[in-house]
Amino acid sequence: MIDRKTWLYGALLLGWAVIVLGFHAYAGKSRTEVVKIRLAHPMAPGNNVTLGYEKFAELVKEKSKGKIVVEVYGSCMLGSDRVGMESAQSGSLEMASSSSPNMANFSNDFMIFDLPYVTDIKYQKNLYDALDNGPLGKYFDNLAEKINLRPVMFSEYGYRNFVTTGRPISTVDTVEGLKVRVTSSPVEIATAEALGMSPTPVAWGETYTAMQQGTVDGEGNTFSLLCDAKHNEVIKSAIDSRHNYSMHMLMVNNEFWNKLDARQQRIISEAAHEALVYQRGITKTLEEVATKKFQDQGIAVHFLTPEELQAFKDKTRSVWDKYRSSIPQELFDMVAATQTDDYVAVGDADSGTNKGLYNAVATSL
Repeated sequence: MIDRKTWLYGALLLGWAVIVLGFHAYAGKSRTEVVKIRLAHPMAPGNNVTLGYEKFAELVKEKSKGKIVVEVYGSCMLGSDRVGMESAQSGSLEMASSSSPNMANFSNDFMIFDLPYVTDIKYQKNLYDALDNGPLGKYFDNLAEKINLRPVMFSEYGYRNFVTTGRPISTVDTVEGLKVRVTSSPVEIATAEALGMSPTPVAWGETYTAMQQGTVDGEGNTFSLLCDAKHNEVIKSAIDSRHNYSMHMLMVNNEFWNKLDARQQRIISEAAHEALVYQRGITKTLEEVATKKFQDQGIAVHFLTPEELQAFKDKTRSVWDKYRSSIPQELFDMVAATQTDDYVAVGDADSGTNKGLYNAVATSL
């Protein structure tokens, strides 16, 4: 007969065997199971933002040896900026991307980049560094976490320029009275009003038709995006107003992110960083190509003189005063600190972005 001590010892060994075998079975499953990530964004094929996300998906697949697959859904296939981001926020989508103006639907703080001429293209590397390595990126990390999101990439969208379907535009006086398409951003609407325009909020996916049918007779966007979305088919006149800067913010659902293991998070972080370097690098070239395409097809492109540009800045400065109480002074100061020759880089400014793991997603590793 087996005594009680021997029986207990055997039972203990059996219990440990079950636990160990179960652990190995689970571990084996986690190593072989493919993680699928749906990424929704509104941009057209060939756009700089689209190319960046396609590169990101390619790198994730390569680095994970096919164990993580990012499925990219562009052209508003899964909804507009706002709809896609709300889906990521709720967890019905893993990732979504929205332009910074449309992120104002989630927090007023995102309106900082909508402010007219708050950044200048000549200080772009400074801005990248502050986002990737400095306090500005950490600020948006914390802001996103409050709405159940986590930044993955601050993709380069570019500087918006005014275009029209008919009326020639050049100086600040020539844009008065235009029915201009805007996003739902209060700052963008206020900017149009300050310039004497009639702002009309239209979803991006409906803008081409609105321009074609005369619902609006102008809009503001990057030349490259306008070409990608075929808006150049209805545009007749354009100026390089560069009146506000936009990013496309790629966010991941925070709960989904926390369920990934450290290795999976690291793969996504590294892929995001490498894709961002690539994406920012091609943006300037694509904008130059689009500008030439405008000119080649007969669109009148007026390049503002320094004096003409200053007139746009002067006429829109009232928008800053209107929204100073809605945007934290701390955020104003962080952005302003990048717009000077005295800015001291935290990372490698010469690369156009940092060389470390992208701050927004690496902090949890």
